[in-house]
Amino acid sequence: MKTLLIVFHTGGVKTARMAEAVERGARTEPGVTVIVKRCAEAGPDDLLAADGLILGTPENFGYMSGMMKDFLERVFYACEGKVNGRPYALFVGAGQDGGGAVNSVERIVTGLRLEKKCEPVIGLKELTPDILSKCEELGAAFAAGLALGVF
Repeated sequence: MKTLLIVFHTGGVKTARMAEAVERGARTEPGVTVIVKRCAEAGPDDLLAADGLILGTPENFGYMSGMMKDFLERVFYACEGKVNGRPYALFVGAGQDGGGAVNSVERIVTGLRLEKKCEPVIGLKELTPDILSKCEELGAAFAAGLALGVF
């Protein structure tokens, strides 16, 4: 049985709804245990125990949320060299274009040697049924990749 860790932050509704959709999709895969935590609740032990990671953040001032940065800072040195090659994916609740948030997360997870397996899902401005569907597909595809050993 593989373990998928979904770590997200939200200060409002958009990113929370995106996280719910990712989780809903991931839970369709019976061969994967899905653990969902907010950034403040997750730590190095959670990441070390996971076979894959999906991160979710709002775009704040053209960057990832402060809580996401806090999570990544808390896990970085404890997990550095111990999670090399593990797959990750990202979703962003964006107010501008989401690019700054994506770039800031990617810069840090590259240092952890995590491997991007899916393109980020960006919920731009208003949250639409299409974006929620893409989030659900992200969770389902990522979980299936873990279960099948593709990642």
